[in-house]
Parts: sequence; C-alpha cells; structure tokens
Amino acid sequence: MIPQISQAPGLVQLVLTFLQSLKEQGFTGDTATSYADRLSLSTDNSIYQLLPDAALFPRSTADVALIARLAGETRFTSLVFTPRGGGTGTNGQSLNQGIVVDMSRYMNRILEINTEQGWVRVEAGVVKDQLNAWLKPYGFFFSPELSTSNRATLGGMINTDASGQGSLVYGKTSDHVEGLRAVLLGGDILDTRAMPTALAEQLANTPTAEGRIYQQVLSRCREQRDLILEKFPKLNRFLTGYDLRHVFSDDLQTFDLTRLLCGAEGTLAFITEARLDITPIPKVRRLVNIKYDSFDSALRNAPFMVEAKALSVETVDSKVLNLAREDIVWHSVNELITDVPDKEMLGLNIVEFAGDDGELIEQQISTLCQRLDELMQQQMGGVIGYQLCDDLGGIERIYNMRKKAVGLLGNAKGRAKPIPFVEDTAVPPEQLADYIVDFRALLDSHGLSYGMFGHVDAGVLHVRPALDMCDPQQELLMKQISDEVVALTARYGGLLWGEHGKGFRAQYSPEFFGETLFNELRRIKAAFDPDNRMNPGKICTPLGSDEPMMQVDAVKRGTYDRQIPVTVRNEWRGAMECNGNGLCFNFDARSPMCPSMKITRNRIHSPKGRATLTREWLRLLSEQGVDPVQLEQALPKQGASLRTLIQRTRNTWHANQGEYDFSHEVKEAMSGCLACKACSTQCPIKIDVPNFRSRFLQLYHTRYLRPMSDHLVASVESYAPLMAKAPKVFNFFLKQPWMRELSKTHIGMVDLPLLSSPSLKQQLGGHPAMNLTLEQLEALDAGQRENCVLVVQDPFTSYYEAQLVTDFIKLIEKLGYRPVLLPFSPNGKAQHVKGFLQRFARTASKTADFLNRVAKLGMPMVGVDPATVLCYRDEYNQVLGDQRGEFSVQLVHEWLQTALSPRAEQTASGEAWYLFAHCTEVTALPSTPNQWQSIFARFGAKLENVNVGCCGMAGTYGHESENLENSLGIYELSWHPQLQKLPRQRCLATGFSCRSQVKRAEGNGMRHPLQALLEMM
Repeated sequence: MIPQISQAPGLVQLVLTFLQSLKEQGFTGDTATSYADRLSLSTDNSIYQLLPDAALFPRSTADVALIARLAGETRFTSLVFTPRGGGTGTNGQSLNQGIVVDMSRYMNRILEINTEQGWVRVEAGVVKDQLNAWLKPYGFFFSPELSTSNRATLGGMINTDASGQGSLVYGKTSDHVEGLRAVLLGGDILDTRAMPTALAEQLANTPTAEGRIYQQVLSRCREQRDLILEKFPKLNRFLTGYDLRHVFSDDLQTFDLTRLLCGAEGTLAFITEARLDITPIPKVRRLVNIKYDSFDSALRNAPFMVEAKALSVETVDSKVLNLAREDIVWHSVNELITDVPDKEMLGLNIVEFAGDDGELIEQQISTLCQRLDELMQQQMGGVIGYQLCDDLGGIERIYNMRKKAVGLLGNAKGRAKPIPFVEDTAVPPEQLADYIVDFRALLDSHGLSYGMFGHVDAGVLHVRPALDMCDPQQELLMKQISDEVVALTARYGGLLWGEHGKGFRAQYSPEFFGETLFNELRRIKAAFDPDNRMNPGKICTPLGSDEPMMQVDAVKRGTYDRQIPVTVRNEWRGAMECNGNGLCFNFDARSPMCPSMKITRNRIHSPKGRATLTREWLRLLSEQGVDPVQLEQALPKQGASLRTLIQRTRNTWHANQGEYDFSHEVKEAMSGCLACKACSTQCPIKIDVPNFRSRFLQLYHTRYLRPMSDHLVASVESYAPLMAKAPKVFNFFLKQPWMRELSKTHIGMVDLPLLSSPSLKQQLGGHPAMNLTLEQLEALDAGQRENCVLVVQDPFTSYYEAQLVTDFIKLIEKLGYRPVLLPFSPNGKAQHVKGFLQRFARTASKTADFLNRVAKLGMPMVGVDPATVLCYRDEYNQVLGDQRGEFSVQLVHEWLQTALSPRAEQTASGEAWYLFAHCTEVTALPSTPNQWQSIFARFGAKLENVNVGCCGMAGTYGHESENLENSLGIYELSWHPQLQKLPRQRCLATGFSCRSQVKRAEGNGMRHPLQALLEMM
C-alpha cells in the first residue's frame, strides 16, 4: 500500500489574502493554488524548476489591470508577479516564485484586422499558428517564425523578441509590432506606438507614471546614444531586453517605447494586447533540399545560398536527421528527402525561395541548381545531392519535421540528454563556420555528444550538448561550458542570446554591456518597476536595488529528479524524460494530441502536466523511503484480505472528508486522460501517458477503493457475451429512464450503448464462418488453409455493433476468401486503461497463448476495431515482453492491401467518400488514410481524408458521468464542424468509439469504410 503524502509546500497567507481580495473586487478569471497547478507552471522548456506561490488566469485587460491595481496597495507590496504565455521558453524566462499571471488560457482573441493598412490587433494569449490560420483567408501572415509556433503565444514571442527561419528577410518579432497595450504595476495602462519625438517629450512632462517612464527613457537613451550604438552588436539578431538601440529612429525624429517592451521578458509590465503588422502571403514558394557529406560542408556552403537571394537557409546535422528518421514525422517527408545511393548524408541545407515573381524565383533556383550540379561534378563543397520541392504541402511537412527535430533531441538514448542552455548563440554569418569549428572543439574537449542545427543565413547556431542533470558533476560542467561559450562568442563579436531571450542567463549581462550601459538598463527597470516586483531576477534589477539576479546554476529539474532512485527513474522513463518542449499544448483542434488539454486549457491535463506531477509523486514517495517498483513487483504475491479492505475503506472515507493526499491531485490529472495514446507517438519524447497512468492507478488503488464504474468497465468482456444471449431483455432495461438515472448517479456511467439485436450469433446462424472450432482449423490441410481469413473478435463490435462484423464476413466472401470467426477471447484493453494491470496480464497471457496457437496455422488474422488490435501490438508487448509470442493481428485495411494487390487502381468517379480515422490508429499508423484511399481507388471510388482530432469518446471515457461535458466538448472542437459540412451518408469512421460518439451527438451514426466497400460491390 502506498503511503499518504500529506505534506505539500505551504501557501503564503498574504498570497491567499490577495486572491480573496481579487475575487471580491470582481476578478473574472481563474485562480489556482493547488500544488498540482503550481507544479504545472514550475517548468518550461528549459532545465530549470521554480515553484510559484499561485497562478492567475485573467480573461481580459480589465482583469489584468485589476491585478496590477490591487498589487499596488501598500499591504501587498511584498508580492511579486510574472507574466506567462505558452511556457515554451528555453531559459526559464517565465519561471519565478510569487504569482504567475498566465495569459494563455483565456486571452486568446483576435480583435481586429485592417487589410488596407496591413495590421491585426490581438490579445497576448493568441498562438502564432492560430493567428496565421485566421489570417490565411485574407491573404496575410505574421512572418516571424519559430519552431514552437503551434503553441507559442504572441505575448511570449513579444516578451522574448522571438525569431527563427526567414529572419534575414522578415526580421524579429519586434520588427512587426506597431504598438502594445501594457499594464503597469499599480494599474496604469500604457498604449505604445511610434510617435514624433516631440510628442514623446510632451508626454514626458505629464505628472503620471507614463510621463515618468517617457522622461527617463528619453533622457537616458539620448544621453547614452553614442555608447549604445557602439556597444549594441550590428547583427540580424540584434540585442533584446532592453533594446535601447531602436527606441529612437536613426535620425532621432521618431520615438517608440514599444521597442523596450519587446524582449523585456515581462520585467517591465504586463503585455495584454498587440497591434502587429502583417505580410502578404508570397504567391510562390520553392524549397531546395541540399544534401552534404558532412555538417561542416553544409555550413561552409551556406553563404553561397544567401548570395543566391534565398529567403532562408536552415542547416541540420546528422544527429538531428537520424532522430527524425526514427520518429513518426519521417513518413511525411521520406519521399522529399531521400537517401543518396552509396553516400551517407551527414548534413542538410533547407533553402527556401519565396515571392510573387514566379519567373524570377525559377531563374534563381535554376542558377542555384546549375551551380550545385557543377559542385557535384567537381566533387567540391561536399554536395552529394539535392531535391526540389514546389508543393506547398510538402514544404510545410519539411518545416514541421525541422520544427519537431528540436524536441526530438530530447529522445536521444541514454541518461545524458541534449539540453538547451547555450543553444541560440549568434555571430556574424561570415564567421559562423569557423565559430562552429571552435564550438565543437570546446564540446569535444569535454567528451560530449550534441546535436546542431540553425539559421545559418542569420549566423544563429542551435546546439544542445548532452548532459545528465541528475549527475551533480555534470550540472557543474553545464555552468563551466556556459562560461566558456560566453567567452568564445564574445571573441567572435556575437551574442549568447540571439533568439530565445536571456532568462537565467542574464547574469552574463553586466559582463557583456559593461558597467555604464548595464546601469542604464537598471535605470529603465527602475522607471517601470522601481520595487523589482515584475519577474524579478531577469534582465536586470532596478538601480538602487541589491537583490540578486537569477543564476545559470540555479535549481533545476535535475536537482529534484536525482532524489528519485535510479531504478525508479529507469522504470518510469516516460514521466522522467519529458523535457518540457510542450508540443502537447498544440492549439490546433485537428491535432490528436492532447484532447484533454485542448478542452480544459489546463496544463495539468496535458502529457507534460501529468509527467511533471508523476515525477514529483515519485520523489515524494522516495522521501518516505517507498520504492514504487518494489510495490509493483510485490502486488501479484499479495492476496485480498479483510484487513486491507478495511484500511482502504477507512482511507477512502477520510479522503471523502477532505483529508489531503498529493496522490489525489495526481489522480485527478490522470482521470482526465482519454488514454488515446497520441502522446506515445506524437510527443517527440514519446512519453506514453496511458502506460504510466495505468501503473499509477494500480498503486493508487492499493490505498483507496475503486469506484463502481472501474469494475464495470474492466469486466465488460466478461458480462457482454452473457448479456448478448438475451439482448432484447437487457436493452429493455437499459432504455428505462430510471435505469439510466441509476447508472448515472450510483454507478457513474451515462449513455450506455445497447446490445446488438439480433446478436452476432443470430445474424450468422448457420453460416459456415461460425462452424469451425480451433481444433477443426488445425485439422485443415495446407490447401484448405490457404484461402481462409480468420476474424478476431473484440467486445465492442461483436456485441454492440454486430452488423459490422457480419458485413466484414460478407466482404471477405465477396473477395473470394473463406471467412472464419474465431471464438471470442478477451483483449483486456479496458483493464489496462483502468489500471487493473494484474488482471490485464492474466488476460493478455491467456489470449496471447490462444492467438499464438492460431498463428501457427499460417492464416491471416484480422480485427475490426483499431484500439483493440493495436493493444495486441503495444500493451501486450509492455506487459508480456518476450512471452507475447510472434502472433500478428492485422487491421482491416492492412489485410485488404494484400488481398486487393492484384486489382489495379481505377479512375475515380462519382461522389466522394470521407474518412474520419480513429486517432489512436492514425497516430500509431500514419499511413492508414493513404492506404484506405488506395483501397477505394481499386474500386474506382474517391476517398478524402478528413483531418480531425479526437472524437472525445475514447472507449468508455465518454460514458463516465464526470467526463460527459468534456467528452462532448472535445467532439465539438473538430468532429462536429467537419460533419456539418459533409453529407453524413458518405462519411466513414474506422473507430467503434468514434461511431458511438457521432450517434450520441448527432442522433444517427456513421459506417465503417468496409461497409462502403461492401455497398460498392
């Protein structure tokens, strides 16, 4: 039995008083003080961990102004505040103690657009890709690019002055910010814009907080102008935080306070809205993917690409490429970046040309390719091949691969993981190749492995040295390397923070700026935030303050993780290795990962959040001397006892009375998971939440009783076959309002599906497919077996959707094969989902023995439901290991691909069909939609794949009372809007859960693709 974890870091009474006063004064947003909420905001995409005291999620600028106004009261002057956006920073920019103000949950509205003047007004929580999807119909886009664009907020981009691919042409975020609405501590609202210097001087004379700021900035930036121009590097990635250089125009006639706030990392004010300039989408885009025999060759060849007038040049090394090859993302680009025969590709330059003049671009590409051909012929420059890509979809897929590659570095094997701390250095582009030679020599001298990629056109290198932050010695080495890279970068006239902000690295600022200019930064800070209450410790402290800066060698995630025994860390790898890249925060409702995060907008209910809580749970168990691995190993030997039942009953009663246990907070996060397994393939680290979720639930319920619904779900494969013997009788009761109410209130289940009537046995009564036993199958000779197809039953289609199984039997017959329905053998998926892992192991072992026996007959085995078939491949491997055996169960489309191989594809005609693929299936087997399209083409039919996320049912998740609202909400995110646009009778879904959800939500259901094929035949 796990112990109670009754102690969590305490709450500060003054913080609680502040939150209570905030509510009383009309704050409309959310407040959060639970340990789980605070933990979910204690990390970002960096190596650091810092626990805040509380979190606020405002809904509007008015809410933020209320926070700032109340914070200005004398009784609350000791409280500090940190704005937060997407939480994707790589240097701890949004990590701090005190109160975190998170703009991402609610402040995500696009407010206004003016296409004639070319600008859009947005709230700070809008995600970059969200904005561009909204702008696309207008023919515009917001051009600064970054690898986390599908979850990074514009407020975060502004606060770090983010930039990435294409910056040589498009510049940084600050180059596209026309004005900001910011809230100062005290509640004053600051609206910034470019203005004549004379007008700024007038504002400086007003007796207000705004006037004080204008006066200080004007006087200091004017007085120190020569030193600023001398010291600030003349790079594409110019200095951020605070950008004194660009406050004035070159002729000093225009003044813009916006430039100070861009890159300020929330140390000056809360940014709530922004007016951004937008760029017309180029009419023509082309990529040239150039392959090299070494990374150094790719780097040294890059300036030549820039001279060719390319929009951007992205360079990737072999380590990053090889990690991408091992990921699900590679299937989308493997035809666009093919291997060169008899050559090893160790470097890649992704070169883009874009614009409106197609003729000019074709000429530029032709000139480039001609030069590349010459280099290859002369065996110079390390060029071994190249490929052109003029398809917009292909271009986007290549960039998605490049973006995901950042996170993929965290999936490197071994305890040492490539980590961000010196990953965005910028030097003059002409110096980059030599700089990287020295950089690599520095890392090689420490015996480190690393991955490298970057924007070579802008002189920016991304490098992540592999270090084990759980090793105190390697943690010290990280600081040493930081110091050495600072010195190296200075020698080349570059910047340590060329792209991702300063964060904890701001400790190097005094050395970089020199005392005079650094004190000017401190004066600016003092004008905005004299008491050092806005994200203290970042950028600089206000002049007159002796409070310390954040340090590069501050407390890290590894500081806490090393307190967990190594054996436990190894066994709970999924939770331990999450590196915080945040891909699970993807805003796009059509992306399968993560549905619970999408509907709640709560970071606790994301793979990253669940991993963070699990890591802390493991650490707190270790503090009490408890080894969860040993507990798991001991469970099979422990029988049920009255004493244990009494203890669990008492513990459950105390929990219901409100007794605290941190395990309850972890349980709440786990209960929100749909177990869709998208994270096991979509996440760059492949953390597989359903796997460690099941293990947690198993251990949690050694201390607390399970709800009735858990037992009902886990036993579905036991009672469904019995109920199917009298479906009309059971359906009669299931339809009764009193039974539904009883189920909802006392069992916790809603909208339970009706059994198939007539049952599968009744539908196939007398059919030859039903008449063969396993022994009879084994007695068949080789010739008789050759034409047989064995249908593997699952509890959902066989007992709740029997017509589908019957139709599959008919389809097999029509294709000239002999169908045989195998005896039903429980799959155990529901037991795994609910954490009945011992029962699941017994179920899996028994069914694996049965299927291995069948597999020896050499006949194809095919299952209809994706979730259960994939369980044989994944969860069976996890629980049985080598004992699983070699049996293989195919999905319908996998078998059809083989069965129909002699049949040629035909020209499509008639009305199209529309495929809604099961999310677990399409993430594990991304080629599924294309394979179904190929199958339909063999019948002369057109099948279009509909891009949707999760339907929200996910097995029994959507049938549990506590999940009903979220289940239907998830359905509304992507499935409902798409179905409203299409003819329902032409829409097809591969998942039983998906079809059930559609039937519940829309009143009528969808068919399986095999049923459409049967209709065509």
